[in-house]
Amino acid sequence: MASTRRLSSTLEMTSTKQPASRRGSERRPADRRGSGYSSGASRRPSIDPSRLIPMDKTTHVGGASDFNVVFIGAGNIMFGSDEGPWNHSFRFEHKLGLRLKVVALIDPAIERATAVLQKKCDSFVISAYQATRVFKTLDDFVKNMSPKDRPRAIVVGSPPMFRGTLQPGRDIEMQILKHFPGVAIFMEKPIATGPKHELEESFQIAKAISDSKAICSVGYMLRYLKAVQKMKQIIEENELTVMVTIARYACAYESIAKPDWWDKSKSAGPVIEQGTHFCDLSRYFGGEVDIASVTAHSLDWDENAGHLSKVRIDESKIAPENRIPRVTAATWKYDSGAVGSFIHTATLQGHNYSCELEVHADGYSLKLVNPYVQPMLYVRRPGDDHEQMYTFPDDDPFFSEVSNWIDIIEDIEEDPEAAQILSSYEDACRTYELTWAIREASERSRAARLAASKAAATVFEEEGEAE
Repeated sequence: MASTRRLSSTLEMTSTKQPASRRGSERRPADRRGSGYSSGASRRPSIDPSRLIPMDKTTHVGGASDFNVVFIGAGNIMFGSDEGPWNHSFRFEHKLGLRLKVVALIDPAIERATAVLQKKCDSFVISAYQATRVFKTLDDFVKNMSPKDRPRAIVVGSPPMFRGTLQPGRDIEMQILKHFPGVAIFMEKPIATGPKHELEESFQIAKAISDSKAICSVGYMLRYLKAVQKMKQIIEENELTVMVTIARYACAYESIAKPDWWDKSKSAGPVIEQGTHFCDLSRYFGGEVDIASVTAHSLDWDENAGHLSKVRIDESKIAPENRIPRVTAATWKYDSGAVGSFIHTATLQGHNYSCELEVHADGYSLKLVNPYVQPMLYVRRPGDDHEQMYTFPDDDPFFSEVSNWIDIIEDIEEDPEAAQILSSYEDACRTYELTWAIREASERSRAARLAASKAAATVFEEEGEAE
């Protein structure tokens, strides 16, 4: 078998920019705050990868005024854990420095919120948290808020089953728009994990946010990877048309000990809750999806090939119809005519996941490998059968998405193209719609397969009785 020679090209992204100044912008923040859509193509907003500066090479946003922030949710996504690199508070501390003032931490689990707040107050970032108050609900904060506590930004990291709808208690976005019209919103993904019939409510929320002109960003951080932006740069500079996207997400199921993750009635299933990142990246490159074209198949827990030997929770406590599939494989057509495919597997043991995304165009292959840990990009171009490898040391897409969002809030105008929000709420709704379409298509396929098997068994029994 012929070997493939890989040429290494390390992209060390360093900054030459001076400390930012805030001044009147010719392009107002609203012009840069959303994703926008183009007819059938993959021409979504992008950022020059050289502008995505590592956190340790940036300077704090200048200014003397406090930057008030409200955190909604005191869990891992907001304050970090051993399970992954997420930790929004850490990125805000580095971006805003002494200006950061977390005026409220909102979580119904008061004891947990108080505990994480105490850890912050016992550290070198005490100035951001020493006046923070803990509340069970946003309403409680509003009732007790003084004028000096009014936030400039609200970060929502509560579980997705408690947001993304118009239902009382699960409508945090509408509550924010009601109490704080025009205040910037950062929303975690997926936007919701409720039943499919509530999807239309999510689109109604997207319209309300757009109409309010609030600067809103949704946390699809992989769009902010330098590797991903390098892929966009190659596509745009060579005026390529994407022909196919091929995404694979293989999780290490042995490391997942949260019972809710294994229960579709609570997490909505692994494609919606976990695979959402790669469905989103697929759309980022392929454009809008013809939802009616989505087909999918699954390997389920009750099939011979679906046995897993190291599940850390007791699946017998989950209703059979709510147990997650072990494999889901989907294909679809984009509005442009291109084809997309996605496969999610719960097959690996240990801790490390295995994830890849390929984007193909005429003469070009762009392959993103290991985006969560150490992103690498392999590029094959016309006239050369070999792949060129790019590495991206010290990249932190979590910081890049927060940094860009804050720059737009502050209306920092070093360069009008420097800061872009790459995922609006409406864009996130469309990713959510795709993941639901994949789940439903796989469930239809399974139902048809079971019905056919049952019918065949009935015929066999009838033939046996006739004999």
